Amino acid sequence: MPDSNFAERSEEQVSGAKVIAQALKTQDVEYIFGIVGIPVTEIAIAAQQLGIKYIGMRNEQAVDICAEELGNNVKPTVTLLGNIHAVTKQLLEELDKTPWQYPPESKWWKTLREKMKSNEAASKELASKKSLPMNYYTVFYHIQEQLPRDCFVVSEGANTMDIGRTVLQNYLPRHRLDAGTFGTMGVGLGFAIAAAVVAKDRSPGQWIICVEGDSAFGFSGMEVETICRYNLPIILLVVNNNGIYQGFDTDTWKEMLKFQDATAVVPPMCLLPNSHYEQVMTAFGGKGYFVQTPEELQKSLRQSLADTTKPSLINVMIEPQATRKAQDFHWLTRSNM
Repeated sequence: MPDSNFAERSEEQVSGAKVIAQALKTQDVEYIFGIVGIPVTEIAIAAQQLGIKYIGMRNEQAVDICAEELGNNVKPTVTLLGNIHAVTKQLLEELDKTPWQYPPESKWWKTLREKMKSNEAASKELASKKSLPMNYYTVFYHIQEQLPRDCFVVSEGANTMDIGRTVLQNYLPRHRLDAGTFGTMGVGLGFAIAAAVVAKDRSPGQWIICVEGDSAFGFSGMEVETICRYNLPIILLVVNNNGIYQGFDTDTWKEMLKFQDATAVVPPMCLLPNSHYEQVMTAFGGKGYFVQTPEELQKSLRQSLADTTKPSLINVMIEPQATRKAQDFHWLTRSNM
């Protein structure tokens, strides 16, 4: 092949990164979230040149769709496996043809309403407790009081996520993000960042309220740098009980360490007491609050919502042995694996 022809063909060559970016653009992709590295860096640059926004993350997030998981938790009457958009569209089309709803006067509905009232009463009783340190329900009650109606609610953790579902209310569809039926940890800040990027573009002034357990926050806490780098409208609340499920207070911690090294005597679920996670936020230029009382929680959340110039992290200390109310069904607490 003559050299001139070779040079001409070389000029026409397009990098794989540009091909991928162009393919994403033709599919109306507006945002890319990723970890910088080869080949992500080249794709990100090519995508930005085409007008696609790139958000560089600190922690890899993963989504796994596995048919073998169907029915692992509770045996279903019917299982559906397929593309979520196609299956949802088919279900809606069938419901349009034959509208149906579960009879409101049925025994099932009656039992469910009674259980809802019972749960609400139990939650209100726990939320009304004045003792310090606070419990989960007291914290969530005061958060719920100030939540903007149009905010996105992200919750992550064990007790934090489970109790948060019952107390922290979302009023609009697609405005609650959590791990669902899976115990996935580390996704909360990723969810919050994705929601915040879209909200910042499409609904200026809309807040993302991300409520994390202290253990859950540890999985992807360095995403705080990402939040500050892009100045995203996120308020993080770390519900801190000094441990995974449960921890110990400072005095108990010090007593344990008098006997042996921490590796020998500290239970595996314990974390350092009174860790100042809010300083992670201030280290990157955001606002941080360390709170121990309902009044401090109310004030810090009010200030965070009022200041739209930067993200915030409120580190909320609760009773280290605080837990959720007893569960009636073993499948809420026991794996079938």
